[in-house]
Amino acid sequence: MAERIVRIGLAGFGTVGSGVAKLIIEDADSIAAKTGLRLELACVVDIDTTSSRPIKLPEGLLTDDMSKLLSDDTIQIGVEMIGGTDAARQVQLKMLEAGKDVVTANKALLAEHGNELYRAAHQNNRCIAFEASCAGGIPIVSAIRTGLAANNITSIYGIVNGTCNYILSNMTSKNQDFAEALAKSQEKGYAEADPTLDISGGDSAHKLAILASIAFGYEISLDDIFVEGIEGISKDDIRYGGEMGYCLKLLAIGQKDSQNRISLRVHPSFIATDSSLARVEGPFNAVSIFGDAVGQVMFYGRGAGMMPTASAVVADIIDVALGNSATSFGHSNLRPRSETAPLIEKIDNLVSRSYIRIMCRDHAGVVAQWSRVLADHDVSISGAIQHEDTGPDNTVPVVIATHPARQQNVAAALQDMEKLDVIGAKPVCIRIVDIPEDKD
Repeated sequence: MAERIVRIGLAGFGTVGSGVAKLIIEDADSIAAKTGLRLELACVVDIDTTSSRPIKLPEGLLTDDMSKLLSDDTIQIGVEMIGGTDAARQVQLKMLEAGKDVVTANKALLAEHGNELYRAAHQNNRCIAFEASCAGGIPIVSAIRTGLAANNITSIYGIVNGTCNYILSNMTSKNQDFAEALAKSQEKGYAEADPTLDISGGDSAHKLAILASIAFGYEISLDDIFVEGIEGISKDDIRYGGEMGYCLKLLAIGQKDSQNRISLRVHPSFIATDSSLARVEGPFNAVSIFGDAVGQVMFYGRGAGMMPTASAVVADIIDVALGNSATSFGHSNLRPRSETAPLIEKIDNLVSRSYIRIMCRDHAGVVAQWSRVLADHDVSISGAIQHEDTGPDNTVPVVIATHPARQQNVAAALQDMEKLDVIGAKPVCIRIVDIPEDKD
């Protein structure tokens, strides 16, 4: 079988960009044998043309002039590995206008400007492939688009940020406090020097926006997603939750009900210790998806890093070159914002069980006071445990698990509870998520 040459322009020669170049150059023969495609790097653009990288490029390939990539009509695919949103957005738009299909791992850009970029791609009869944007080397986008195409997807539960999962895993298994676990994560290279985007839940929200749009067929905005990070998590709450049979994870959750209303949220979640996602440790990612025909399927693997992410990028390049991406992208008609916005369920309307910890003064009648507040707001208690630990002002921790209750009721109860003289600190509340495991 004759090989077909596919010329590629790479914009961005940082960590992941270097990995992409490495795979294209070093694995060209293997890829050609499997696909019939001879991938060729025609141009690599980066503002830094002097620093050493883990791959040596042929002489003259690296440039700081983007016009060399855009004006070369022999380049069929533009790979954007710049990162950020402003410059990357302009580069992708120019690639599309120049008649090039686009491959990207830029989750922030797609979450914030994806709808605009998708429209531009359709207008230019091009496609955008973004497998690497959501879970590193895990082929989750193609699985949703093609492997699960026969299903009405009803829910997504994902651990999609390895930094947060590593931190929470260390707090759980090694009894580290948040600051210690974060420092260890940075030492290992899992967390950035400024970890804000990860620990705030923002990175997970970007990925959820992309996954939810293709799973549910809606134009999703970041504003649709409720986001709460892990910065305030205490190892004591992880321990108390563990005593009740729960494990703490930062989950990205998308759910669609029978009226096609969708709930999108990222927050710390207590899940049963025997659930599949509870067993995902360290920097690994996992996404559990429920479809009406297939039931539950779970995807697991490395969600970040140079080579896992580069693996997904090169897979996209191959898919684009084979014409598969153009077909799937061309048929990805999303419900427009005008129809989507009224279908977004606000977090206040969510019905969920909750873990609540209050620091009570050890006086007679205390239980009656806080339980009355919960009852006044229609929040029913399923169980409560008083621990012997002593906090400030001789307070003791009382851990409460509730029956399912509307979140606006829980929030109002916590506000009123904080006003009680017998409560020594602001109550802690963590949602309990019941993932419907698909078991025989």
